[in-house]
Amino acid sequence: MSVAEAPRRRTRVPLPGDVQRPFEVYVNGVEQQEGVDFVVRDGALLFERALVREKVGKGRWTSMVLGIAGSYGKDDSVDVAYRVGGESRVAARLPLESIDS
Repeated sequence: MSVAEAPRRRTRVPLPGDVQRPFEVYVNGVEQQEGVDFVVRDGALLFERALVREKVGKGRWTSMVLGIAGSYGKDDSVDVAYRVGGESRVAARLPLESIDS
């Protein structure tokens, strides 16, 4: 009897076109290390774990604005700090693409 493995959930994060090495990657404000936490492939960061952005509906958003409820869902943020022509830049809250493998 064989047990089917659940598909691994990975996350692809496309890099902005002007990002050049060296750059720094942060997930939820914590610096990530290339080769340990992610790899760079085809102009994107590839994480071997699922990163998700909380989807807040109209009712939940209204209750948060009115102070009735807070937001406790998982809401990952990937930011990249880099330099272009001597100017520091930060690409914040980059889009997350879920990949099943």
